[in-house]
Amino acid sequence: MQFLSENRRACFDYEILATLEAGIELLGHEVKSVKAGRLNLSGTHVLIRGNEAWLLNAQIPPYQPKNISEAYDPKRGRRLLLRREEIKNLSGKLTDKRFHLIPLSAYLKKGLIKLELGLGRSRKKEDKRELLKSKAAEREIRRAGS
Repeated sequence: MQFLSENRRACFDYEILATLEAGIELLGHEVKSVKAGRLNLSGTHVLIRGNEAWLLNAQIPPYQPKNISEAYDPKRGRRLLLRREEIKNLSGKLTDKRFHLIPLSAYLKKGLIKLELGLGRSRKKEDKRELLKSKAAEREIRRAGS
């Protein structure tokens, strides 16, 4: 698998409980742009409307800006390709306000662009501080050991 983009902030802001894989519906020039590594997943989230899952706030700049119409929106909503059972299962879990569906990374799998989605619970400020302290302590232990 070739990784195209990663949402590094997601693991810090959310406690990831489960992951799943989803395809993404893109236009032709967007596919070229994503394969060139120009996908920005920071600040993105997934909403379920009706029986469809939508990726919101993902920024994909045009591959060739001069050849794209003026009406192109790089932050438009993009439909995710999931099975009906998966969407029903996720919508049931997302009714609880504490859970969110966040894209963690984008990668190529057999020539297709896939997203790794994480079902997570948002961390509180105190939890984030504890996480930073524990990472710093582990870093110090590794430095002392080597």
